[in-house]
Amino acid sequence: MTEEGPKVSITSDAPAARPHPLPGGPPAADPDLARHLLRLGDDALVLGQRLCQWITRAPTIDEDLALSNIALDLIGHARALLTRAGRLDGTGRTEDDLAYGRTDREFTNVLLTELPNGDFAVTVARQLVYSHYAVLYYGSLAHCPDPDLAGFGARAAKEVAYHRLHADRWTVTLGHGTEESARRMRDGLEQVWPYTAELFEEDEGLRRLAASGRVPSPAPLRETWLGRVTEVVTRAGLTVPGPAWSATGGRAGLHTEEFGPLIAELQSVRRQFPGGTW
Repeated sequence: MTEEGPKVSITSDAPAARPHPLPGGPPAADPDLARHLLRLGDDALVLGQRLCQWITRAPTIDEDLALSNIALDLIGHARALLTRAGRLDGTGRTEDDLAYGRTDREFTNVLLTELPNGDFAVTVARQLVYSHYAVLYYGSLAHCPDPDLAGFGARAAKEVAYHRLHADRWTVTLGHGTEESARRMRDGLEQVWPYTAELFEEDEGLRRLAASGRVPSPAPLRETWLGRVTEVVTRAGLTVPGPAWSATGGRAGLHTEEFGPLIAELQSVRRQFPGGTW
């Protein structure tokens, strides 16, 4: 992808955006791992695209820069993950092919990441729940046996830890601000909360990967995640929303009504100028 941002490689021989083939030819197809990395990459790409929509619209110049930098981190994660996924799914697709050449039904991100930005408090709530999950999952990935994935996990965990600090700070600030800011923060949490359970879902492919010890499952992390998010929300003088309903379907390509326009915006230049280079 053409955006400039952190370049995090998860292929030991490929620091560039378009890696050369591994010595001895392309790696053997690995559908389960390819699917898992594609999902993680889609999460990062879609959330990064959403955050880019705050550029020139954030409440302050500092926040404009902060959200832009968070988005660039996420797009950097997506580049690495999509590149590796394309090399493992047997198709040879590049990161650009996967980002710009799929239909909305082919994206496998969780629904949380595609939710509209709403007001600033909604974005803060979405960042709060996602960044706490990402810190835990990438931190776990840092201990997997694949040295390239482990290296990616370690570096990505450090980056999303800053995203978490940003979200924690704003959650507490809005919760203890004015009556209006506290109401908006509370409403933001209530809007995003039904979409959090999908972060921890497993399917058979992920269970096989986790059972073999190749990558961690997110499911065991949910209790720790809940405890950490609850601590921040409590510190903000608010309460975690009670369970009401849980959204699902993003991993299977079933998305919200707002997702189509988001992907159209993401892919608009590539579709208008197919094969173009800059």
